[in-house]
Amino acid sequence: MCDGKGADRVVLELRHLRYVIAAAEHHSFRRAASAIGVHQSAISRRIRNLEDELGTSLFNRHSGGVELTYAGRNFLDHARRAMGQIDRAAKLADSFGSGSVGMIRFGIFSSLSSGFLANLLRAYEHQNASVRLEFVEGAPAEHIAAIRHYQLDIAFLTCTAAPPYCDSEHLWTERVYVVLPEADDLARKAEIGWQDLYERRFIVSRMDPGPEIHDYLVKHLARLGHRPSVEYCAVGRDNLMQLVSFGKGLTLTSEATTGTSFPGVVYRLLSGEVLPFCAVWAPQNDNPALRRLLSLARVMARRAGRCDSTTSTLTAGPMA
Repeated sequence: MCDGKGADRVVLELRHLRYVIAAAEHHSFRRAASAIGVHQSAISRRIRNLEDELGTSLFNRHSGGVELTYAGRNFLDHARRAMGQIDRAAKLADSFGSGSVGMIRFGIFSSLSSGFLANLLRAYEHQNASVRLEFVEGAPAEHIAAIRHYQLDIAFLTCTAAPPYCDSEHLWTERVYVVLPEADDLARKAEIGWQDLYERRFIVSRMDPGPEIHDYLVKHLARLGHRPSVEYCAVGRDNLMQLVSFGKGLTLTSEATTGTSFPGVVYRLLSGEVLPFCAVWAPQNDNPALRRLLSLARVMARRAGRCDSTTSTLTAGPMA
């Protein structure tokens, strides 16, 4: 006994659609076969089998060729739409596969106002306008955890070695700057040394990268036999800069941040200190758009010389 399920189901193949469309356009199985590059018998047989499956004729055959029936004209209309959708799907898949469209999710710990990262993103967007870029600010530990769980594609962090279960590559360095009021005596100097900061008061944000800046200050000033005065402030970067301008204390920042100016504040280079910045990503991440970004980053890093060999590299924790 048959329950009738699937009795009305017709098995269609893409070549059925191509053969019908070609035969309709050329009004001939022979000319359609020549245009497609198959034998005429193949087109004739496949279309006949399709008509048997459908239970209706799609073409009227005559000595001069073939003409669509009423059913054939309706079938052709849907077949063309279906082939168009399939063609668009194939092109879209190819675009995603090549990385020319898609999305990259970034973890950001450095300023985007200037520097290598800003230049990289501008160049990538110019070359890949159809790739959507999403940015997430956060602490390095948060970014690394998100990369391991594929919630981020890539993060740009200060590091000297790849975090566990991640790949990393050193791309650029940034110099370290002291942020101070423009009326401060040290503002007259083009470059500041650690000895100039021996008894100065510092302020840092409770938000990242404030804790890393705190540890960095303590580590380097302790070498001079001094426990620095570092106060945490529950403000973001912009308001921290305003507190510096009010004379509440000095702070440190990375080179990219100096692309943004704040009233009453100046930046002065901290002698001999640079931060190594790396790209960090999951080795199993097969996002083609990410691979294109990494390729561009490597090219730009090589052109920029990656790092200045005349300047020492920090081994302290992240700071931006």
